[in-house]
Amino acid sequence: MTMIQSSAKGEFREPKAQGTSTLGAQYRADECCEFTLWAPSSRLVEVYFPGEGKTFPLTPGEHGYHRGTAENVNSEAHYFYRLNREKQRADPASQFQPLGVFGPSQIIDLAQFAWEDLEWRGPELKNYILYELHVGAYTPAGTLDAIIDYLPYLKSLGVTAIELMPLAQFSGARNWGYDGVFPFAVQNTYGGPRALQRLVNACHKAGLAVVLDVVYNHLGPEGNFLSDFGPYFTDRYKTPWGDAINFDGPHSDDVVRFFVENAVGWVKDFHIDALRLDAIHGIFDRNAQPFLSLLSAAIDEFASTSGRHVYLIAESDLNDARFVLSRDAGGYGVHAQWNDDFHHALHSLQTGERIGYYEDFGTLRHLEKSIRQGYVYTGEYSLYRHRRHGNAPGAVRRSQLVVFSQNHDQVGNRMLGERSSTLLAFEVQKLSAGLILLAPYLPLLFMGEEYGEPAPFLYFTSHQDLALAQAVRDGRRREFAAFHAAGSPPDPQAETTFLKSKLNQNLHCEGQHKVLWDFYREVIHLRKTLPALAEPDASILTVTTDAEDCLQVCRTYGENEVLMIFNFGNRTKKCFGEAYAKKWRLVFNSADEVWRGPGGRPDIHNGNFSILPKSFSVLLRT
Repeated sequence: MTMIQSSAKGEFREPKAQGTSTLGAQYRADECCEFTLWAPSSRLVEVYFPGEGKTFPLTPGEHGYHRGTAENVNSEAHYFYRLNREKQRADPASQFQPLGVFGPSQIIDLAQFAWEDLEWRGPELKNYILYELHVGAYTPAGTLDAIIDYLPYLKSLGVTAIELMPLAQFSGARNWGYDGVFPFAVQNTYGGPRALQRLVNACHKAGLAVVLDVVYNHLGPEGNFLSDFGPYFTDRYKTPWGDAINFDGPHSDDVVRFFVENAVGWVKDFHIDALRLDAIHGIFDRNAQPFLSLLSAAIDEFASTSGRHVYLIAESDLNDARFVLSRDAGGYGVHAQWNDDFHHALHSLQTGERIGYYEDFGTLRHLEKSIRQGYVYTGEYSLYRHRRHGNAPGAVRRSQLVVFSQNHDQVGNRMLGERSSTLLAFEVQKLSAGLILLAPYLPLLFMGEEYGEPAPFLYFTSHQDLALAQAVRDGRRREFAAFHAAGSPPDPQAETTFLKSKLNQNLHCEGQHKVLWDFYREVIHLRKTLPALAEPDASILTVTTDAEDCLQVCRTYGENEVLMIFNFGNRTKKCFGEAYAKKWRLVFNSADEVWRGPGGRPDIHNGNFSILPKSFSVLLRT
C-alpha cells in the first residue's frame, strides 16, 4: 500500500493502527489529521475541504471502515465527507458543527485544552444533589460560558452537581436537545466544545460535578443523515420519537461502537462526571451482550484507569431493577436511575390529578411505599397500563434512585408548562421540597424550583423545515386535545414560547422567593450535616403512616437518629405525648414564621407535640 509523503496540504497516508483509530477527525501535533469513518454503504469515501476546494480519498478497510491521514492540515479546517461522489455529508462523529446541522464539520483538537482539575476525582454517588438546567433558558445569554457566573449561586445553594439537558447538535437555536443529530458535537449556539470544556473546568474548580444528558434511543428528524452512511436504524422496533437505533441487528456491533465511543468521549475529552441516559425503555436490544451492559463496562474501565468517579444514571419507566444491578449479578451495571414512581405518588397526592399515569397513584400509601423501597409498582396490576408493572427492587441501593418533585419532562410536558410554584400553595411547595431533599435517595431539583420561579417551562423548537414545524404543532394539539377548553398549547416554533421559558433569577433575592431559596438552602444543609440523612445506603430506615394524612420517616446511622414527620392533611395532627417527646429535640419546622409559615412553633416538651397542616418537622433524638 503506497504511503504518500508529499508535503502538500491534504495529502494522505495510511494510519499505523487502523483497528484502534478513533471515529471522526483526530488532529495530531504534527499538523496531521486522522479520519476514520464507518460507511459500509459506500464504496468510495472522500474528504472534501471546502475552504481549499480539495478532495482526497480515504482507503476502505474491513467491516465498512474508511481511513486516511491528511498532512499539513489547518487545526480548525472545515470538511465534508463525499459518499460515492453522489452525496456530501458532515461527519457523523463530528465534534463541532459551527454552521449548524447542514454545514461542514470542523476539526478541533480537544486535547489542547488547559485543564485545571487534574486532582479532581468527583463526588461519590451517594453525595449527589442534582440541579437540572437547560442551557438556553437558564441565563439571559443562553450559553455554556454564561452559566459560569452562576456557579457561586449554585454552590451556595448546596447542590453538588449540575445536570445539563442534551447538548448534541440539533437544528436551529432553540430546542430541548432531544432532537440532536450529531451525538459527538456540542451545540454551536451554546458555544461549542471549547465552551463546554471551560464550564466543566470551572465547575470542578468550584467543587461541582457535571452530569450530561445523552440520547441513545433515537436521533432527531432534521439534519439526520446517518442512514446515508450505514444501517444505524432499524424498522424492527418502534419508538414514539422516530426510528429505533439498530443495537441488535446486522452490523449492530459497529453501531454499538459508535455510541460507546461517544459516551467515553464525553467523560474523557470533557471530564464529564456522569451521563444521564435518556429513556432507556426506548432502547431495544435482545442481544446476549446488550449495549447498556457494554456501555457500563466501558465507563467502569475508564473510571478505573483514570481514578475518577464516573457514573451512568438512566431514565426508565420500567421499574426494572436489573438495569442497576451489577453485571456480575446478571444486571446491566448502570449505576443509578430516575424513580418516576416517587414523583407520581407525590404529585398526585399534592395536586389531586388522576389523568394518564397518575391514575395509578393518589394515596399516602403509595408515597409511603415509595419512600420505603423506591418503586411503588413491583409487579402489581397497573390501571394505566392495563397489565402488571415492575419488579421488586431487591438489592437496589437507595443511592441508586434519583427522586424529584419537578423535572423538564414533568413540567414541560404539561400543556402550559406550569411549575409547582403556580400549581401548589407556598406551604405545599415547602412540604414537597422537604420530602425530596430529606428522602433516603438522590434528590434532583429543576432550575428555578429553589426560589419558586413563576415562568413556565414550555416545549420549544426552531426547525428550519416548515412542514416539520407544522407537524410538531399539529402533534402538540392532538396530544392536548382534551385540554383545549383551557386553550391551545403554545406554538413550539414561536420564539416567544422559548423566551417565556427563560428564568428570572433575580427573583431569588425578593420577598417570598428569597424565603423559599433560604428554605431550600437550609434543608440541603440538614441533609449534608446530619449523618443519618447524609448516608442513604447505610442508615436504617423506618416509615410509618396513619393511612390518612401523616407520614413518619425515621432514619438512624450509628448514634444519630432523625425523625421526620410530614403532614399532608388539612388539619393539625398530634404526634406523640410528653413521655415520648422528651426523647427528641426539634431542629427544623417548615411552618415557622421565618419560612413565612403560620407560626406557632410546637413545644416538644409540653405533652402536646403537634404538626400543622401541609408542614413537616425534623427532630433529633437527644
